[in-house]
Amino acid sequence: MILTARASDSLERVTVSALCQLANVSRNSLYRYHPDVLRALREHQRQRESSVSARLRHAVYPQQAELIALRHQTTKLAALVDHYYAAYREAQALLGRREQELAELRRRLDSKPVRIAG
Repeated sequence: MILTARASDSLERVTVSALCQLANVSRNSLYRYHPDVLRALREHQRQRESSVSARLRHAVYPQQAELIALRHQTTKLAALVDHYYAAYREAQALLGRREQELAELRRRLDSKPVRIAG
C-alpha cells in the first residue's frame, strides 16, 4: 500500500520493472507467483492513464475553444481590413479628382486677360 501511495503522488508511471526492482524479485517471479499484485499494478496504471487523459482534455478543450474563437475574430478582422482598404482607395480616388478639378479652376482663374498700358 505504501508503494501505491508513493506512486500516485509521483508524476512518473509505475512499471513492472520498477516494482520488481523495489521488491527485489524477478519479473518471472512476479508474473508466476503474484498475479494479484500484477492485476493491482495494471489497474493502477489504467486509472492513472485515465486521470491523466482527463486532465489533459480539461486543459486542451478550453484552448481549442479559444483557438476557434480567435480564428473567427481573425476572419472578421480580415474582412474589416478589406472594407477599410476599399474605402481608403475610394477616398483617395475622390481626393485625386478633387485636386484635378481645383487645379483646372485655378488655371481658368489665372488666364484672365491682362490690360496692357499704352
